[in-house]
Amino acid sequence: MKRTTLAALVAAVALVPLAGVAGAAPQGHTRDNAPAATFEGDNTPAGFDDVRPSFYNGQAATVDEFPGIVAGIRSGGTRPEGQTCTGTVVAPRKIVIAAHCADAAGEKSFVYGLDDLADFDGGNGDGLQARVVEYKKHPSYVNFDQGYDVAVVTVDRDLRLKGGAAYPAVATSADAGLEAPGRNGTGFGYGKKTHDDVPGDVTLDKATLPIVNGTQVCNGVGAGFKAATMICAGYADGRTTILPGDSGGPLVVDGKIIGLASWSRSDFRWYSVYARLTNDMGDWVRQQVGDPRPPAEFGVSVEPANGSVAAGRALSVTAKTTVGSDGPAPVKLGATGLPAGVTAVFQPESVTTGGTSKLTFDAAANAANGTYRVTVSASGTTTATTAFTLTVTGGGDPEPGDFTLGATPSSVTVAAGRNAATTITSAGGPATVALTASGVPDGVRAVFQPSSITTGSNAKLTFDAAANAVAGTYPVTVTGTAAGGTAATTTVTLTVTGGEPPVGDVRVTASPASGSTWQGGFVQTQVSAAGGTGGLTLSATGLPSGARVQFNPATIGQGGTSNAYVFTGFSTPVGTYPVTVIVTAADGKSGTVTFTLTVTRLG
Repeated sequence: MKRTTLAALVAAVALVPLAGVAGAAPQGHTRDNAPAATFEGDNTPAGFDDVRPSFYNGQAATVDEFPGIVAGIRSGGTRPEGQTCTGTVVAPRKIVIAAHCADAAGEKSFVYGLDDLADFDGGNGDGLQARVVEYKKHPSYVNFDQGYDVAVVTVDRDLRLKGGAAYPAVATSADAGLEAPGRNGTGFGYGKKTHDDVPGDVTLDKATLPIVNGTQVCNGVGAGFKAATMICAGYADGRTTILPGDSGGPLVVDGKIIGLASWSRSDFRWYSVYARLTNDMGDWVRQQVGDPRPPAEFGVSVEPANGSVAAGRALSVTAKTTVGSDGPAPVKLGATGLPAGVTAVFQPESVTTGGTSKLTFDAAANAANGTYRVTVSASGTTTATTAFTLTVTGGGDPEPGDFTLGATPSSVTVAAGRNAATTITSAGGPATVALTASGVPDGVRAVFQPSSITTGSNAKLTFDAAANAVAGTYPVTVTGTAAGGTAATTTVTLTVTGGEPPVGDVRVTASPASGSTWQGGFVQTQVSAAGGTGGLTLSATGLPSGARVQFNPATIGQGGTSNAYVFTGFSTPVGTYPVTVIVTAADGKSGTVTFTLTVTRLG
């Protein structure tokens, strides 16, 4: 075959990972082989003299068909929206993709949920954008045509799949054989639709590709085909193929991702080579991802779900809680939406999830007749609720317009400079009720949405805390007033954190001040600081074994903010840990804040 120099190869194919000098064999091909190229979005097919669809004889696709598919974009990318690669969301914050996608210049992020990436409109349109926190390549990866072209990306927010779909399964060594020649795989990607990318099309496409014996037919290109780490699919003439922008896109067989789009001959009129996952590469991905199932929340129920009580008497039922996947946890029980003259008593008021409590409705002699929807809640790190239908008999008839208010949850914590919300519920009436709040501390604003409701409906109450809001716990009284002057109240316990300077010469805040993740996961907080002079450097102590913290950036200016990512290992012990974040100014002055890290069991 014709010998190809580095200079000629660079002229033919842009942004291909290469190294070497003229006359030497660069990475990407051997001295005797044709040049290879990745499917990274900015690559240009070499020596094309016609234009045809990338997935020739393929079809337009939708995210609903393969809900894990996600578009990779980067700043400076030449394709529309900066589209560069294609990946698959395989856990709430994990994306599997080709390792070489990490090498493209520019800040990288992912956009989820779009059949046409053009609808993203630079962040002004549709789609959910997640930014890259960590891009972890397989430890054996050197270059795309050397094998092990796989990476796991951690992003900064949860990506839940459309329609509540389960995360796609990644093949492992236990699935060896799915890549056998003679089988068909389905490929997906947002890549180019024509060799010259005219018009620039970033819609999602799919194609069915036959898996072939790569050892026999996928030779003479790049560093050569390696069956241990690669899968060869498609056709010798590329009659159905994929093009740049599809790098990292999945090859799916029997519902499992068995390969990731990796490379082809530099004219892209040849077979498509995928990184193989039915081996130790898939096992490595599984180790990085862990259990893709999100932790199940704890729950609460009441048995029976309805009951009747006579005025002047009492009714007892059982409130039951269930354990979430984080394990047993303490919760506080409460009830809202009670009619006038009825109280709810829990014995005990606090339980560990999995436990039960006796719930007694005590109706006074003047309790108003009627049927009421009572909300029973269990509040811990989150709040679970259930409805109980209570009927009061033998009492007085309710006065027209009588109503009640409740709050779910009844306790809210907000950090200075942030906001938090609760839901104000109502029952009784009918009446139109204007909502107000009193007892709100200085520096905090209470906003009702809407500010007036009809009984039986709800309003969102948001507490907006300024940066100088003073830390403390405050009983906030919510009052609802009807047109005729009838009024009802409920109390929300508001806790403000971070408003008081910690000990030290530098003032440091963390929002949120606590977080929970399972073993092998991570949690994020934002650290802000001011004080001393010069730049502020961040560090942390008190981390449990197997855990580490990454500050982005690690040094901030006065009044600046850094994203702190606390990563845990699969061996990190379960428990709650006070992590001390230390911020040191250039003049040596420092300050600290405590972030409470809770690590729960995986699976």
